[in-house]
Amino acid sequence: MAWRDPVIDYCERQGHGFWSEPVNALTNIAFLLAAAAAFALWRRRRETDHPALALIVVTALVGVGSFIFHTVATRGAMLFDVVPIAVFIYGYFLLALRRFFCLGAFVSTAITLLFAAASYFVENTFHGLHGSVSYLPALGAMICFAALLWPRTRRRQTAAGLALAALVFAASLTFRTMDGDVCAGFPLGTHFLWHILNACVLWLLLRTAMLHAEPEGSRLTISGDAEAEGQRPDGGVGENQRPDVAREKIGGGPGEAREKSVGEQHGIAIGVVHQRKNDGRI
Repeated sequence: MAWRDPVIDYCERQGHGFWSEPVNALTNIAFLLAAAAAFALWRRRRETDHPALALIVVTALVGVGSFIFHTVATRGAMLFDVVPIAVFIYGYFLLALRRFFCLGAFVSTAITLLFAAASYFVENTFHGLHGSVSYLPALGAMICFAALLWPRTRRRQTAAGLALAALVFAASLTFRTMDGDVCAGFPLGTHFLWHILNACVLWLLLRTAMLHAEPEGSRLTISGDAEAEGQRPDGGVGENQRPDVAREKIGGGPGEAREKSVGEQHGIAIGVVHQRKNDGRI
């Protein structure tokens, strides 16, 4: 097949005209709104979060690429639709491993490549659901991440954000899958709901990434409950939290010198008493 071959995959498109899918095309504005809202949050954070900013740009490109596909509707135009979506999926997967699980760059990249290979296998092995099968690995990843993070006290809000995004994405996939089955009774189809809900999913994911980032340099323990830097995972108190050790390290607080002097005098007095006993004076 040639790149210029027309593609008619959705109920709304009944011809090859540029505006044969007006609703499917215009609802891509939702992605631009999601990117604008995420960018506003990014600016308010007053932090140099370049990975999040990159994904915000990709979110805007998802909307632009999908608009091109639903207007031009050729095999070549389809690349403008699927490539930005793939970049967001694998980019966010990598960011989640680095930011939520605090894994190293090499390990995170290796796991992301394995996830990409597994997604490719699923897409080319299982068919049906009107092409929605290819998005099931992304849904599964969100659910798994949320489940792994939920037991960790510091990560419960992160897990809740990912779980909500997974729930909305499941509804979005349902409407995408239904589009080919409702054409007879509802010629407009349901693909436009895929756009609107997917924009909400990307917004939720971006918001979660920006608001629940792990402080740089910290690492999560297996239990996830050792919140203070000096606190041990077993619930004990780290050495830097013991008052006696802290006083030794910083030289003591006000009155420390006087307490030390009194103690020394008390020790000298006891020593004199013992000496006199030995000498038979007492």
